[in-house]
Amino acid sequence: MIILGVAISVLVVLAVGLAVARKVDGDSTNFLVAGRSLALPLSAAGLMGQAVDSNATLGNTDLSAGLGFWAGASLPLGLGICLLLTGIFFAKPMNRMGLLSLPDFYRRRYGRGIELVASVLMIFSFCILLAGNLVAGGFLFERFLGTNYTVGVLLIVGVVLAYTITGGMFSDAYTAFIQMVITVIGSAALLIWVAVTYGITIPEGMGPFDLGQLTDSAQGAPINWATLVALGIGDIVAIDFMQRIFSARSPETARRACFVGAAGTAVVGIPYALVALSSGAILGAPADGPVLFALLEGYAPAVLTILVLSAIVAASCSTANGVILGTACVAVRNIAGLEQQADPAGGRDPLLRRVRITMPVVVGIAIFFALRVPETGILLTLAFDLMLAGLVVPFVLGHWWATRVTSAAAAAAITVGVLLRLVLFALTPTFYGVDNTLFHIPNDLIGAGFDGWPTLICPVVALGVFVAVTLLAPRRTPSEPLPAAVPAER
Repeated sequence: MIILGVAISVLVVLAVGLAVARKVDGDSTNFLVAGRSLALPLSAAGLMGQAVDSNATLGNTDLSAGLGFWAGASLPLGLGICLLLTGIFFAKPMNRMGLLSLPDFYRRRYGRGIELVASVLMIFSFCILLAGNLVAGGFLFERFLGTNYTVGVLLIVGVVLAYTITGGMFSDAYTAFIQMVITVIGSAALLIWVAVTYGITIPEGMGPFDLGQLTDSAQGAPINWATLVALGIGDIVAIDFMQRIFSARSPETARRACFVGAAGTAVVGIPYALVALSSGAILGAPADGPVLFALLEGYAPAVLTILVLSAIVAASCSTANGVILGTACVAVRNIAGLEQQADPAGGRDPLLRRVRITMPVVVGIAIFFALRVPETGILLTLAFDLMLAGLVVPFVLGHWWATRVTSAAAAAAITVGVLLRLVLFALTPTFYGVDNTLFHIPNDLIGAGFDGWPTLICPVVALGVFVAVTLLAPRRTPSEPLPAAVPAER
């Protein structure tokens, strides 16, 4: 019954995604940015759908249950902060530029070389993000359907790829709206059920008002702040967020969509953290596997279990389809350098066809990571740490210091920021509280107490390098100037 209910919700989403695919009409602009036509509800749902994923649900509950509210809630709250900052400072100017992908901005400000470097970092990060969401689906189907983990991963891939490859951003937007309705209802129902049936029980020192989690190193404050900063600022240069901003029908719609998405992300994420804090009193012993799965499987009524599992699958799918679309676009447009142009044979530009062909390749890379590294959290966080360390400073100052920015400054900031982050990663024995088993060089200089600080230090160093090189270098005109006039809002 449980799997049947989840399957029905997935099939409804699939049917809607395929039904709206006709809106693409063979045009790459329709496919990649929905013809720049999305109204506020669809734009906001798309942004919220990218923010609410398996990390904001399953990852959130596991961290909150073990380490406290701020360890888990920092995931959705960090993403909410990202959308809030993007709405305040960047949504309107980015929408006005008429871009198809985020690396287009780096080309216009800094030239082709910086565009390539930014594209490579983004593709790496988002293939890992996609893998993380496939992992969640694989474990869910393994536990509740009885399939093996690999089959679960392939099921999620098949569903998401089916409607993303046909309908692009239109399918993404319409399915995200349905998925986020399911997700909001599921998180609210879960919190109400726990509160009414068992009561919200918060262990001492682990609640949202126990601010030692944000001020005391012994309680993980540097790690919690690092999570908030990595997601709250590092995700500003997220290709999936920006592609939805490009798809909004006006700059003002893009700005408002960010604010609605930020609020919605918090509304979904906070209940999961509060439920996780109560899970110890309900379960009575450490959970075997994800805390939320143990709670649903052993205690929750079937209807609630169906609703919450459908919400988790919806969250993973909504993030996955956006990642597939955005990553394939960057690979074709910004790595391969394919521009929109008329196709003499069919009257259409070839960008649409090439992006569709690239999507299975992106999915194949993500499947490889999902099957070889079923716990991708450490890789995912490192990937976004690298984006924070290298790409955020050129992006932000490319807006605020546009008359002085240079390619040399961007190259120096990216190189120093990324290399410093990799060096500190290798020297620190733990990473966001997890043993660094990926690549650690034993040393007497840096201990586990330094964990979290590299995330905060590296972008500051990159900022200093960028400013220093800019002030020392002669002024340079961007290779592809941004439009001088701001088009009227539609």
